[in-house]
Amino acid sequence: MNNRLKTLAAAAALVLCAGCAPSDKNDAAPTKTPTSASDAAPTQLPVPVADPKTQLPLRAGEKRMTLAMPTDYTPSAPTGVGTDDYRCFLLDPHLKQDVYLTGTNVLPGNPDVVHHVILFRVDPAQVAEARAKDASEDGEGWTCFGGTGLRGDFSNVDDANWLGAWAPGGKESETRPGYGVHLAQGSRIIMQVHYNLLVGDSPDRSAAQVRWRPGTAHLDPIHTFLMPAPVELPCRAGHDQSPLCDRDAAVADVKARFGQGPGSTADLLYFLCGGKPHPSEVTSCTRRVQQPMTILGVAGHMHLLGRWIKIETNPGTPEARTILDIPIWDFDNQGAKPITPVHLDTWDTVKVTCKHVQWLRDKLPSFQGQDERYVVWGEGTTDEMCLGMLQVAFDSERS
Repeated sequence: MNNRLKTLAAAAALVLCAGCAPSDKNDAAPTKTPTSASDAAPTQLPVPVADPKTQLPLRAGEKRMTLAMPTDYTPSAPTGVGTDDYRCFLLDPHLKQDVYLTGTNVLPGNPDVVHHVILFRVDPAQVAEARAKDASEDGEGWTCFGGTGLRGDFSNVDDANWLGAWAPGGKESETRPGYGVHLAQGSRIIMQVHYNLLVGDSPDRSAAQVRWRPGTAHLDPIHTFLMPAPVELPCRAGHDQSPLCDRDAAVADVKARFGQGPGSTADLLYFLCGGKPHPSEVTSCTRRVQQPMTILGVAGHMHLLGRWIKIETNPGTPEARTILDIPIWDFDNQGAKPITPVHLDTWDTVKVTCKHVQWLRDKLPSFQGQDERYVVWGEGTTDEMCLGMLQVAFDSERS
């Protein structure tokens, strides 16, 4: 299966390491490690700082690292068209030992332009490739529509290399007691930030706090199980005169704005979900679990035309459970939710269903002046996604 099918979550702009190696200090002072001339450039914006009043207290054995972009980044449309920029930056946490990440707190420096942020693990064997990617473009980081751009990028949606994510409404997160995301000694982190240019192109300097425990803590590893589904939203009757109301033209437009790889996701999703493209406000994807696992948390992601999203386990059976049900989607409230653990056996099913509606174009300022179009999966803020995200523990790794 094409590896681009796996690069399904969206974001851009990373923070290069301003965090120190794990030490005995709870919140180590940022130390910058320049990798290019641009890394040593003076900064203009201050590093955002977490509000002590809203910070979750550290639990026994936990410490914090602060990671921040070493300089400002001013977003722009990399292809010269569109209203979105995805930028990745390579982060070195200087890990001298294996650790478990037990929480993240993304601190967007310019919330007006930051659409969402994802932190990705870079295993030691991938570090050389990531450094080469970082050096391949001028300025801070590199363009990364659809994923990080590394080989094998999210080649397994059942176990994506996610460390944490943030979207509007997201808050500091912490893992369930006894669990953590394993990060090997020598690993790096990519912070991928998606910039929304609809409100301008003012500079940003974002940061993230990461809480961790030593690998000797022997926590149960947790993983991210991604559940993307197609989007096939047709134009409304009476609003269908635009050339982009034709699906093929709409897909071609997505490819022009984001590149052939990310732009092909709209079609490649049918290799994962089955079926064929069919115009509808409601779309879904059902997957079979490949190994026993326990779901610990859940989140959903859509864009501005999203109306509702639901995630179910074993639908249509006596064991059916609804683990996420957002009847009225709020783009500004996308935080993950812990749930009462739900166990799934091999070949059990999980299903994500989304509804998108075109009439929201008439209500939202972001669509003013835009012709209606056939909406498919796309990386932009005014494109759409249908994505479920599960935080899971695999039975084979639990103590």
